[in-house]
Amino acid sequence: MQIDFNNLNINKLSFRTEFEKKIRTFLEEWFSHSGKVWVQTSGSTGTPKVFEIEKKKMISSAVMTCHFLGLKSGDTALICLPVEYISGKMMIVRSVERKLKLMVTEPSLKPLENLTEPVDFCAMTPLQVENSLDQLHLVRNLIIGGAAVSENLKTKIYSRLTTIKPLPAIKIFETYGMSETLSHIGLKQVFPAPEDYFTVFENISISTDERGCLRISAPDLNAEILQTNDLVEIKNENQFRFLGRIDHVINSGGAKIFPEQLEALVKKEIPNEAVFLGKPDESLGQKLILVIEGKKSEALVNKVGSIPFDKSYHKPKEIIFVEEIPRTPNGKVNRMALRNLV
Repeated sequence: MQIDFNNLNINKLSFRTEFEKKIRTFLEEWFSHSGKVWVQTSGSTGTPKVFEIEKKKMISSAVMTCHFLGLKSGDTALICLPVEYISGKMMIVRSVERKLKLMVTEPSLKPLENLTEPVDFCAMTPLQVENSLDQLHLVRNLIIGGAAVSENLKTKIYSRLTTIKPLPAIKIFETYGMSETLSHIGLKQVFPAPEDYFTVFENISISTDERGCLRISAPDLNAEILQTNDLVEIKNENQFRFLGRIDHVINSGGAKIFPEQLEALVKKEIPNEAVFLGKPDESLGQKLILVIEGKKSEALVNKVGSIPFDKSYHKPKEIIFVEEIPRTPNGKVNRMALRNLV
């Protein structure tokens, strides 16, 4: 189905599937007299929770994204993310605020499978992008969130899109944000010109605390200063590079290891999902292990063994294969569940 927010009449629309009915429920909540809506977090960095958000702050977030991407009234958007979470809700709010034509597609691993006409805007998870490479050229502005975009996926995107002549006039961005920032507060281009640093939107200030973790001041989105556990390198007043979560840091023999950086390196070399963890060890405190998704493969083990890690202690002491790496409902690796599994 398609919802034209330039000419909206909810009662004339036919909401058939469970997903479409959830969208109707959110629209009724959005156009109600209440100034707030309820949002659920994914639980990827802690216990899932439900909290209220002011509609005016969601509108501020929508304006920031639409302005950054140059979206205008009458443009088309595609929603393929669950509306229980902020990612799906914000796709609807952006469509309301900018009067877009919103195409509704059931959330799945292949949301672009039946797409035949170009759309101006879409938000997807890395797993969805991985399974939609042949249709990416149909999305003029794509934002990828919910989890980090691996180096392997970036290579696949570049390889697929550069085979199309002439080169498609599209832009793909990785997002940085969380439920408390009402989706993302900054974007980093993945295609056509890959960037190393996230650029934050206007009226957002960034700094770090004594640990080197990102601190966000975004008064239009949240009245409080948001303190994250994300270790970052700040380039200037509106750009930063993500290094890793401080609660993921592995302390092995006194050396601090950032797993996200090692995972980015490994994923340049192997196609499988790969996660570094610290396993309790009597002599080292934590022993660095690598968990690879898929069937056990000596070829993959040898490939990892040939990677030129910067430090000798960056090479995993043990490699474990699991059939499936646990993920949260929106696709993020659930490190706590994976740690329990191994």
